[in-house]
Amino acid sequence: MTDISIPPTPTATPTRSLTERLGNELSFVPVAVGLIALFLFFATQSDVFLTSRNLSNLLVQSTVTGIIALGLVFVLLTGEIDLSVAATSGVASVFMAKLVMDFGLPVPLAILAGVALGGLVGAASARWVTLIGVPSFVVTLGVGLVLNGIQLLLLPRTGRYNLMNSGVDQLAATHVTGPMAWGLVLCAIALFALVMGSTWRSRQRAGLSASFNAGVLLPVVIVALFLVGVLVFLENQRGLPMPVILFLALLGVMSYITSETRFGTYLYAIGNNAEAARRAGIKVDRIKITAFAIAGGMAAFGGILSASRSLGVSVSSGGGVGGGALLLESIAAAVIGGVSLFGGRGMVVGALFGALIIATVSNGLNLMGVANEARLIVTGLLLVVAVSIDRGIERLARPG
Repeated sequence: MTDISIPPTPTATPTRSLTERLGNELSFVPVAVGLIALFLFFATQSDVFLTSRNLSNLLVQSTVTGIIALGLVFVLLTGEIDLSVAATSGVASVFMAKLVMDFGLPVPLAILAGVALGGLVGAASARWVTLIGVPSFVVTLGVGLVLNGIQLLLLPRTGRYNLMNSGVDQLAATHVTGPMAWGLVLCAIALFALVMGSTWRSRQRAGLSASFNAGVLLPVVIVALFLVGVLVFLENQRGLPMPVILFLALLGVMSYITSETRFGTYLYAIGNNAEAARRAGIKVDRIKITAFAIAGGMAAFGGILSASRSLGVSVSSGGGVGGGALLLESIAAAVIGGVSLFGGRGMVVGALFGALIIATVSNGLNLMGVANEARLIVTGLLLVVAVSIDRGIERLARPG
């Protein structure tokens, strides 16, 4: 009797719907399309909008909000939120200024001390959340008010530290031009392509659905066009501003951490199901503390960069009491950029597009002569719409 062997049925690679992909690796695409639409709209409303000088101001204007939003992404991915980031940016910048002006500490060391302070504040907040079990929005709201009080105590009687000619001002005043600027842009594109390619290969090795066009080619083309376009416009001015370079460098580092490291995988796992992650052996509390520390450090650096731009720190640094518009815009930038408030979904690059949308709306409305009240209304509406879309995508992507 002849044995007839039946070949094993090949296991099909699971495919994901467009809705699921929009909630993950393609979350930045609708935001990028919206940004282009805003650019086209404001270009028709003002002849000044697309000038190199205005675009340079717009990009620099978006860096502080964008850097703070980058840190918030880590916290949001775990399903938590930090309402103290604006206050952290304010107290860290004042602390840095005090070290430079009153104690004569070298500027690089003072900046590192300020960033370290921000990281400690974030880690302490997260430790309280994980130890006591109090919701993070309550703890960080209280910490923010405490930091507002500390900020007032650190300021001199005049209520302001003037940082002109202190060395701190050079952080925002430096520009890079010519071959060095083009080299930085090309290196940034190449590194981004390597990270996206590595992520694509990792998904293939794991047997997951991975599209080269959607997962590598499309993001790289969008980022390359954006960076080259920015440089072409800014070459007519003074070149690439240092705040923009620092923002893009931090964006690259944070993108690598979330997409290519075990820590980044744990962030998504905790955000999707913290209890399942804990049972899988992930140290959930330690990951959350680290995420909050990163958010605090990024907030501190954003505040220091803001102090360098404004040539001083005062009571209003960090958005003033309660965080003001800075807190709203930082959260809005992360969420508008496609990062879910409910945890586990989104990409770090979304913070770039979210911050640019916030800055574009503000810049465009100002050029149109619209009152500041309208800018706040539009920003608030964008945040509500972004969260609503995110919730809709989550429900559509949910099985059954």
